[in-house]
Amino acid sequence: MTGLNSGETVFDRSKQVAPLGIIAMDGAQDLGMKINKHLTGWSDASREYQQESFLVEADCPRFSTGDGKGIIRQTIRGNDLFILVDVGNYDCKYKMFGMDVPKSPDDHFQDLKRIIQAASGKAHRVNVIMPLLYGGRQHRRSYRESLDCAVALQELERMGVSNIITFDAHDTRVQNAIPLMGFDNVMPSYQVLKALLRNVKDLKLDSDHLMVISPDEGALTRNIYYASVLGLNLGMFYKRRDYSTVVNGRNPIVAHEYLGNSVEGKDIFISDDIIASGESMLDIAYELKKRKAKRIFASATFAIFTGGLEPFDKAYEEGVIDGVLGTNLTYFPPACKERKWFMEVDVSKYIAYIIAALNHELSISVVLDPLERINTLTARYISEQKKAGI
Repeated sequence: MTGLNSGETVFDRSKQVAPLGIIAMDGAQDLGMKINKHLTGWSDASREYQQESFLVEADCPRFSTGDGKGIIRQTIRGNDLFILVDVGNYDCKYKMFGMDVPKSPDDHFQDLKRIIQAASGKAHRVNVIMPLLYGGRQHRRSYRESLDCAVALQELERMGVSNIITFDAHDTRVQNAIPLMGFDNVMPSYQVLKALLRNVKDLKLDSDHLMVISPDEGALTRNIYYASVLGLNLGMFYKRRDYSTVVNGRNPIVAHEYLGNSVEGKDIFISDDIIASGESMLDIAYELKKRKAKRIFASATFAIFTGGLEPFDKAYEEGVIDGVLGTNLTYFPPACKERKWFMEVDVSKYIAYIIAALNHELSISVVLDPLERINTLTARYISEQKKAGI
């Protein structure tokens, strides 16, 4: 395979680790089909490697008691196997004692292990693509607590998994639990900016008109990156919490305190890893509006909206939020696509690049570093604005 820089990808059978196979688990089929479409398109460019599909048929049926099993319905012997799993897809359901039961992250992770077992060691190599890292929010121990993410990673290592590819991990230090196994944490920064600039044509990409705000100290690194590559000023909020009480597994936020330059009259870009209930993101948006910010665009790698869409509908109607960007790396409510304020970020091509590079034993550092592509993107955006007289 050549041409990662230029985007032209050609498969070279002689340089492959092994024949490629992809299993898209329940809840990840839509993303899996998009990835497969990119890979088969690239394979068509190589006459020696034309292949109709890289997808491997697999299933995890359930018994009436809720017990399950993993089945791979075609050969994967000698394959370089990539298993795509979305542990955050709460729209998947199974029957247990006649009731519809939604799959929890635990159910998805258990199914992943079932499919690895079904492979029975016949694959040349097993790689797991888990965009939303299982247990990632329980990444460190306070008091007497479980270490879910670390234990899960060690379990996959013991089962023979060679590489794990995840996106925007809550804390990348969790990889210390598996120091001898491949672990890549990928940030979809370029894809987010591409979606934002495609949907919003009149942004002024300079520090006089646009500012980056970190919603909390945990998101500071990703927002520093956006501010640095775009040449913008950075502000941040920090959360004051009530550590004497616990609500829904968290210490409730008492107030959001702001540090940074004035936001008055400026468009604002906020990036975070997860929008769950959205309460924290909306609180910050309202705080910024009190400080006379202009338009506010929020971005989350995983926009799951556990609290529903109504709070964002209200904020949009009131002119508090102008846009929310969410990737297709995990499930989000289909109703999002009907909202004027929602912008979907497609990351399937990015994952296809990563799979193709690993399958050909190429360094993925070029794929993971988006600086050159971001610079090209912003330069083209500014040029198009000048032509349009914006």
